[in-house]
Formats: sequence, structure tokens, C-alpha cells
Amino acid sequence: MDAELAGWLASTPVEAPEEATVEETREVARRAHLLAREKMNPALIPASETDQEIDGTNGRLPVRVLRPAGSEAKPTVVYFHGGGWISGSIDTHLGHARRICTQADMVVVSIGYRLAPEHPFPAAFSDAVVAAEWVAQRTAELGGDDGTLVLAGDSAGAQLAASVAIARRDAGQPVSAQLLLYPVTDAAGRYADPRINAHYMSRRTTGSNFGLTLRGMVNFATNYVDEESSYDWRVSPMRAPDLSGVAPAVIHTATLDVLRTEGNFYADALRAAGVPVISREWPTLNHSYFGFGGVSAVADSAAAQAAADLRNLLSGGSE
Repeated sequence: MDAELAGWLASTPVEAPEEATVEETREVARRAHLLAREKMNPALIPASETDQEIDGTNGRLPVRVLRPAGSEAKPTVVYFHGGGWISGSIDTHLGHARRICTQADMVVVSIGYRLAPEHPFPAAFSDAVVAAEWVAQRTAELGGDDGTLVLAGDSAGAQLAASVAIARRDAGQPVSAQLLLYPVTDAAGRYADPRINAHYMSRRTTGSNFGLTLRGMVNFATNYVDEESSYDWRVSPMRAPDLSGVAPAVIHTATLDVLRTEGNFYADALRAAGVPVISREWPTLNHSYFGFGGVSAVADSAAAQAAADLRNLLSGGSE
């Protein structure tokens, strides 16, 4: 592991113990993201940040709109935070949204969807679909409107972005690109099925030394989705019967991450379906590195590369 990141993680727990309650998990995540954000480069602060609420599928949802400097039309990004579907918020992942806003030079709308176990599957997915359409219909007033709509997220949030991209393809609602950071792509079996786990090498090799563990993913998935529904593409986009025609994707993974293999396999599956993909794997980083740019120069460079890759993809470039 990158030495700077390893040293910080040793003194700052960023993953709750496997026996932690949902509330304890949420509190650990809140504190860890706050500490990491305090170390971020102050230059990564957008020109403006405004909060509001929108109508979700069952109540109001918080959203935060971040705008970069400049008055010209910008691409618009819909961002879904990570947290294993049970934790995280537009506050915990403010640093993630700020980085994309400033480094990719895009308007970012960060979405606060409902969390499990209070609101199990498909609540988060349903909220994500509604929020994406809300943004798509209002890009001009939100400060974007150059005709570009991006779906983005990290971890479980990346799963939501990927699944919403499929849903919007099916509905004939265009998406310009997806940015998927160490995504969940196959929750089938809820990470407890030995046959499925054997298919993904990183579920067998990352162990418990790098933060997120396989047991942690079992806890997340079990709180979010029932066994039967775990095979649904709305939580496992890898299981979609057809991936052709979905939005081009930037997919970044980390070698020291239990989710590495499924993220890489999803990139392969998209390419096989004829979808343009820019993918990278970072060998010395672990899960959640995108929020640790102020801690590690390697993580900082990797996160900046995601913004560069997204701009490159939107301009028609390739890896």
C-alpha cells in the first residue's frame, strides 16, 4: 500500500468494525470523511455550493449543487455517494463532489438518497432514477446545459450510477457518460455465495488489511437487499441481460480493494457490448482512496486522473 495512505489509515480508522451496528458504521464514516476532507487542497473549493430538496419517490431528498468558476455552459454531473447503501450523505462525500466539480470543470449535483435498512432495495435505486431525471430537466437553471449529462458515483454510489445508466438507456433518456469509482457491479448472492465469490479474485485475495472486507460487503448487502433481488440488474448491473448502448464509461479500481475484480470485469463487459470505456487500476491504493487526496500524493494523482479521463472520454478520446 502507498506509504502515506497506510500511515494515515493506521491512525485513522475509516471502516467500522465488522460487528458494528448501522448507526456506529454511519458515525465512523462521517468522522473519517470529515478528517479526510480537512486535509484537501483548499484550491478544490467550487465557486458556489447551494442546498435544496427535491421530490423523491417517497418524500423529499436533499441535493447539493456545486458550480465551478466561469459563466460559460458546463457539463452536468449527477453524483451518488458511496457508503454500502447504509451510510454516507451529501455531507460525508462533499470532498468527492468538490474534486469532480473543480478538476473536471463541471456542475455537480450531489444526491442524498434514502438509506437501508430503514429503506431497503429498491428505494435507493428509485430515488436515483428520479433524481437523475430531475437534474436532466433542469441543467440550464443549475448552471450547466452544454448538452452533457454524466452519472457518477463511488462504490455503492457507482452501482447506482451504473444501474441508472441502464435504466435511462431503456427509457430512451440520453446520458453522455458514466464515471464509476471502484464500483459495486455484482451483489448477487450478497457476497456470501462461495461459487460467485470464487469468480472474483479480489474477494479471495484482499483479506482484512486494507479497510473494506468481504465480510463488510456481506453486512452492507444484507442490510440493503434480499437474496432473490440481489440478482436484479438494478443492484447488480453486471447481471443486466444487455449492456449495449449504455453511456460510455470511465471506470477506476484499486488493486487493494475487495471490489477490484468486479469493477474490472464490468469494464470488460461494457467493451464487449461495444461501449467505449477508459479504465485504470491503481496498484498501491485501496477502497475509498478518492476521498484521501489530501492524505496521499498517489491518491491525489489518481483522483485527478479520473477527472482528466472523464474530460477525455467526453471529447471522444480513449485510453
